[in-house]
Amino acid sequence: MKFDNAIFDLDGTILDTLEDLSDSVNFALTKNDLPTRTIEEVRAFVGNGIRLLIERAVPESTSEDVVDKCFLDFKEHYKTNSTNKTKPYDGITKVLNDLKNSGVKLALVSNKADFAVQELMIKYFPGVFDFATGEKEGVRRKPYPDSVFVAMEYLNADKNKTVYIGDSEVDVETARNCGIPCVAVTWGFRNKTVLSELNPEYIIDDTKDIIDILK
Repeated sequence: MKFDNAIFDLDGTILDTLEDLSDSVNFALTKNDLPTRTIEEVRAFVGNGIRLLIERAVPESTSEDVVDKCFLDFKEHYKTNSTNKTKPYDGITKVLNDLKNSGVKLALVSNKADFAVQELMIKYFPGVFDFATGEKEGVRRKPYPDSVFVAMEYLNADKNKTVYIGDSEVDVETARNCGIPCVAVTWGFRNKTVLSELNPEYIIDDTKDIIDILK
């Protein structure tokens, strides 16, 4: 294989989580008497962690204490509603299993809260990933390279044999900050035009293309 290690983003890359995220955002906004957001607005807000998702979703004039309340309400709602509508993207489960069976080490690094990452991994991809982590206190979130470096250390990964796979500006920047190539996928939260302007090493439209790149 050209790449022995594949590190994946979660939301918009292997799982379509947009509807559940949007529902929890609007639950929190409604509970705090704030205007709700469309699913396309939420799509544009995701990628930098759930705190920033809420900060972007509330009106600009919202006080800090109300933002804090919305954040807590979102987390409480999402904890028990993160799998209502979430589903793997078509073909991704087979691709991941094929990679694992061929000896590729798999890791997942997300800006989603770690409790949600672990729950989603157990439900949708049990035993598939060698390492998975979400946002944790004391570790800078993407696009800082810290969490990816933790994953690479766990995998004992050679940087020259490692690729990062994601769907957004944050993912392209993360890979660049890590000094590893990025595979940008067009089926997630950003379209091909946006991704092309970021100049990732690869842009793909189909999950099967991941295997072709790694070979």
